[in-house]
Amino acid sequence: MPELTLRRPRLEAVPAPSFKDKVRRLQWRIVEATLYRWSPVPVHGWRCFLLRLFGAAVGRGAHPYPTARIWAPWNLRLGAASSLGPGVNCYSVGSITIEDYVTVSQGSHLCAATHDYRDPAFALVVGAIQIEAGAWVAAEAFIGPGVRVGRRAVVGARSVVTKDVSDGVVVVGNPARQISLR
Repeated sequence: MPELTLRRPRLEAVPAPSFKDKVRRLQWRIVEATLYRWSPVPVHGWRCFLLRLFGAAVGRGAHPYPTARIWAPWNLRLGAASSLGPGVNCYSVGSITIEDYVTVSQGSHLCAATHDYRDPAFALVVGAIQIEAGAWVAAEAFIGPGVRVGRRAVVGARSVVTKDVSDGVVVVGNPARQISLR
């Protein structure tokens, strides 16, 4: 029976952002706060266009909602017919891959970075997040850096996921634990 994979997430230290990176993030923040956020809810194509303009890979029929926040679109891959619901926060300091037919429900937080609390310099560390085809991340769930959510897996509402979730597994709670198979 598939279950949570117990392993330490793959994290790596990153250097401080360059001036060029800061300018690019500022440009995106201006576009996100205006043209992206002010767009009517049904106009997903417009928001997909803006994300692509800033380097995101966005599949056909993707549904990013206007209140979904993306920290760095160039680190986002949003698959075909996938959805970033209202109030989703994609803290994409590291790579975030959301494959086809994935739903990330309202208020969820995808966090691809953290700090090394053991380092006196409190170094920023990143870990890629991968949410595989057909998975569902329910309302207000937290997915930490370096986590893989398997195909057709379900992360229950308000769950905290810091370890991989195997294909077809349903997890809930803080920390997330397996309760059934899908």
